[in-house]
Amino acid sequence: MGKPKIIVHCMVKNEENFVWYTLSSVLPFVDKIMLWDNNSTDNTVRIIKTIRSPKIIFEEHNAKTREEVGRLRQEMLERTPKGYDWVLVLDADEIWSAEAIKKVIDYITTNPSVESIVTRTYNLVGDIYHRLPEKFGDYTFLDMKGNLAIRFINLSIPGLHASSPYGQEGYFDENNLPIQERSGVAYVDTEYFHATHLLRSSKNKEVFDRTRKLKHYLGEKISPEKIPKVFFIQRPSIVPNITSPMGNLQITKAIFETQLRNIKNTLFKK
Repeated sequence: MGKPKIIVHCMVKNEENFVWYTLSSVLPFVDKIMLWDNNSTDNTVRIIKTIRSPKIIFEEHNAKTREEVGRLRQEMLERTPKGYDWVLVLDADEIWSAEAIKKVIDYITTNPSVESIVTRTYNLVGDIYHRLPEKFGDYTFLDMKGNLAIRFINLSIPGLHASSPYGQEGYFDENNLPIQERSGVAYVDTEYFHATHLLRSSKNKEVFDRTRKLKHYLGEKISPEKIPKVFFIQRPSIVPNITSPMGNLQITKAIFETQLRNIKNTLFKK
């Protein structure tokens, strides 16, 4: 059985710190990347243009509201060329190790009837070496709860469409049933790195919810063999180095914020 053809849907806005690592981490394993920038004002576009690959279809957009950004997701689906089997929904702060993405691709190759793939997410805190503990994960799939997400979606789902404004986006079938509630969901025991809680741009404040997502919690140390090697390969000079560990000020903030969160969680449970 041949490898399925995979297209990436990636929308970006002010992602200068991680976008190069994100794209570089998946580029060797996919067939096409639809990359749409939504009026970035930092170095995002300049960094993207350092990656010269015929796989990348780059466009610039100017969606101003949450609803308009949400509609871009649907437009991506509608404009996806014929002949692709799966879509990888990729945010510009999501980095895959080669081992992790190959594991997912191997699974969907040998299980063609599967409709969507659940994996774990390593939600980074402080630096690329620490992640939020699973106990903080709020997502539930296949009777599992934790830091989980669906990123690989089979394009053969009848009536597949995207809906809802930015921050509440979802994918649905012809009956408006969320794809995670269909019977074709499968779990692959691997993970991608998600930098949503780290500083993603010098222009963070210009993006919906970005400041709120920045966190300094004390995280669990990640095994070195799990860390994507793309973080350490040679990069253009315009691409920021994000491999520095937390400094003393960050650690102090992390201790304080972690204590506050533990108190909040204890009171909430009571």
